[in-house]
Amino acid sequence: MNLRELEYLVAVDDERHFNRAAQRCFVSQPTLSGQVKKLEDELGVLLIERNTRQVSMTDVGLAVAQQARKILTEVKAIKEITQSFEDPMAGELQVGLIPTVAPYLLPLIMPAVNLNFPKLTLWLHEYQTAVLLDKLNKSELDLLILALPVETDEFSEIDLFEESFWLAVPHHEALGRKKNIHLIDLDEQEMLLLEEGHCLRGQALDVCFSAGATENNRFRATSLETLRHMVSEGLGMTLLPELSVPKKRSKKDSIQYIPFNDPKPRRRIGLIYRKGSYREETYQQLAKIIKKLFL
Repeated sequence: MNLRELEYLVAVDDERHFNRAAQRCFVSQPTLSGQVKKLEDELGVLLIERNTRQVSMTDVGLAVAQQARKILTEVKAIKEITQSFEDPMAGELQVGLIPTVAPYLLPLIMPAVNLNFPKLTLWLHEYQTAVLLDKLNKSELDLLILALPVETDEFSEIDLFEESFWLAVPHHEALGRKKNIHLIDLDEQEMLLLEEGHCLRGQALDVCFSAGATENNRFRATSLETLRHMVSEGLGMTLLPELSVPKKRSKKDSIQYIPFNDPKPRRRIGLIYRKGSYREETYQQLAKIIKKLFL
């Protein structure tokens, strides 16, 4: 039995598909299948039920996979300990970000991270909040950058910055002629919002409720860029976080981006990681660099 076989078994349990598990582990499907079969032969039990349509874990397979996750997590912790003593700002980190942050924040922070920590390699992953938290809990990711607060006490968090919401409205709309707006200006307006699963949806709904606005239930977007295109076509208005608002805008732009007057609706963006992580100094140093960019 070796760690690679345990990693393959966990991948099959997560994916319930040999080809996807092999892609995740960067090996061929025959290699992964052969190693899992070797593990079964060594243990003398059937871990996986195989047929042409689906992959199912046996009861003992589920139990072994769960124990394998614990072993892989402890091995990762050992590597983190040695790394933190040698050089906390070297090595690799698996970093997860939410889709409403990743495309706008990464171009800002990655040059600074690469300049200050040239020995540190960040592997970046973009998922919705629930998936990120699950992967962090399973030690598949090391830290997350997402909207706070997160309703769990399993992780430690560091505030990074706050960003305001802006109103994105078709240029021809009456609100589009305003340079600044108050929340009350949204009273009885209909807003285009993201679909379920995005934490930004809940935050935008809170703003709508406080302002007396309602959701346009005829459409829910999968991304901020989809919302932007809908507004551009004159199909409604929406709220966008400040980082996603273009810095350079033309007078011919079909969208008017309008900031709110105080009190501005806003969201907190932060970094979270597993409590007790031996790489806490690494995360603190990363947070320090990001914070400086927003002072």
